[in-house]
Amino acid sequence: MTEQELKIQEKKTANQGGETTKNETYFAPHVDIFETEKDVIVIADMPGVASESIDLSLEDNILTIQGHRAPQKQMGRILLEEYESGHYLRRFTVAETIDQEKIEASLADGVLRLRLPKVGPAQPKKIEIKIG
Repeated sequence: MTEQELKIQEKKTANQGGETTKNETYFAPHVDIFETEKDVIVIADMPGVASESIDLSLEDNILTIQGHRAPQKQMGRILLEEYESGHYLRRFTVAETIDQEKIEASLADGVLRLRLPKVGPAQPKKIEIKIG
C-alpha cells in the first residue's frame, strides 16, 4: 500500500474543561451538524463505543457527549490502528431555539445521532378575562 492509498487522520484531543485526577486522554469525536426547518441534527462518529458507555447530559445550555471505548481483543498482528481505546468528549452550546425537553438520541454502527427539535413559533392565543 502506498501513502496515497492510506491517509491517516490525526485524532484531536478534547479539552476537558476543569481539572482531573486521572491521567487519561480524551478525544473529540468528529461531528456533522445539519439544520432543517424543525430540527438541528448532530451526527457524531464514536466507533467501538457501546450505547451503555455513552453519557449524554444537558446542563446550563451545554450539551455534553461522553463515551468510552474499551480495548478491543486483537485478532492478529496489528498493521494499522486508528481507533484507539479511550474516552470521547465533545461539548456544544444549545441555542434558546431548541426544545431541550424533546432531545432524542440513537446509536447505530458507531454513529451517534442526536435530534434537537426547535421550539415552535408562539401561537396566537385568546386570553380570557375573569370577572370578580
